[in-house]
Amino acid sequence: MKRALVRAGLAALCAVLLAGCVDSKGPILADSQPVLGPRLKLQLYSMRKGYAADPEQASFAWNGKLYAHSGGGLADVRGFSLHPFAGGNYIIQSVPVKRPQMAEYALMRPLADGVYHVVVIDEADADAATRATHCTKLPNIACRIATRDALFAFARATAARHRDEGGLAIRLAN
Repeated sequence: MKRALVRAGLAALCAVLLAGCVDSKGPILADSQPVLGPRLKLQLYSMRKGYAADPEQASFAWNGKLYAHSGGGLADVRGFSLHPFAGGNYIIQSVPVKRPQMAEYALMRPLADGVYHVVVIDEADADAATRATHCTKLPNIACRIATRDALFAFARATAARHRDEGGLAIRLAN
């Protein structure tokens, strides 16, 4: 399941209950903007050991609050928003179809114009003190967070790790 979350890459990324995934009850980040334009068509890949696999295309349209799924793969993703973060990265805040009251998070790094590496914001990236301070453990939930500060603490920890897994998202012409 974690692979599916990452494959959604730029698109939204969290689908069902994912081990290690940081989530929240409802969106934490507000005031999103259509930073990649009003419509997105994406070619998505999962990444394993530095290799791209499992190609899938998905389309999204800005609805005033988020990029809503409008076609193609990733039917388990209702929508997502992008939020600027440190170092030119973005935080992806996604809303899964099966758990629309939840929000899940990933970090998106631009690699080149229109090419992005996406990794799940994972509680395991942070130290024990950060996890103890910010995570609420619930059945089938690895780490439930409640504040922007908590999200940023985990996002910084994930950004500090460089991985060859995750997802690759390539923006296609509409």
